[in-house]
Amino acid sequence: MSMFRDNAVRLAIAPIAWTNDDMPELGGGNTFEQCISEMALAGYEGSEVGNKYPRSPELLHKALELRGLSIASAWFSAFLTVRPYEETAEAFRAHRDFLHEMGAKVIVVSEQGRSIQGQMDTPLFADKPVFTEADWAALAAGLSGLGRLAAEKGMTLVYHHHMGTGVQTAAEIARLMELTDPNEVSLLYDTGHLAFSGENPLEVLREHLPRIKHVHLKDIRPEVVKRVKAENLSFLQAVKAGAFTVPGDGCIAFGEIFAELAASPYTGWFVVEAEQDPALADPLEYAIKARRYIREHSGL
Repeated sequence: MSMFRDNAVRLAIAPIAWTNDDMPELGGGNTFEQCISEMALAGYEGSEVGNKYPRSPELLHKALELRGLSIASAWFSAFLTVRPYEETAEAFRAHRDFLHEMGAKVIVVSEQGRSIQGQMDTPLFADKPVFTEADWAALAAGLSGLGRLAAEKGMTLVYHHHMGTGVQTAAEIARLMELTDPNEVSLLYDTGHLAFSGENPLEVLREHLPRIKHVHLKDIRPEVVKRVKAENLSFLQAVKAGAFTVPGDGCIAFGEIFAELAASPYTGWFVVEAEQDPALADPLEYAIKARRYIREHSGL
């Protein structure tokens, strides 16, 4: 029996397990059709958008409808700390309009100014970017503007805290929430990025629950994270080494997290998102493993 109210939460999975957006060579041979067919086969009803997905709403709608899938959201890279606001806003409008046509309600935004997440040889922990006061001011003002653009279409901006960026730690998340208006900027809660960063995902969930409008479910392999720190590996090297995995295959206690979310007014998507090398972690196998674990521990 589900601990969640009827239809309050829907379950999706991200295509990054099939083909990696940052490292397209991972899963390069996996087709768009294979990806969405296996998502449906594993028992999911939604997806985020990957780099092999058609950008024609008509074509994408048809392919998804054949498999009973919907689009939950898609990643958007902002550069508010390093480029003029209007440059990011223009790209955001096009992204917003595409997602709106696909029926999505939230837009995932991550600030990539000063980010090292896409740099193959930059140590993840030693070289983590730290925002200046000017960076924080530009980020907060820019996100507020993007949040108002999202609201024009009845959509919500959800900010994705992320390893290797200026908003990674619990303290940085708290600062961003303090600097922004809840009516303009909401939070994407990602269990794996919090655990990887050394934070307690349950504590962060409790602190920011009213602001959380989108959830990414991923787990970590602690022995790999330990190696990432010891060997000064980059984020991309960490992914290739298997730092991330699906819920139930790592060390995060999701039962308490599910209970906390179930007791809250949260409605929206849970998205399984665990970027791994598909040659080492078969995407369908891990999608099924995650689906079973979530059913067993939440009833979803």
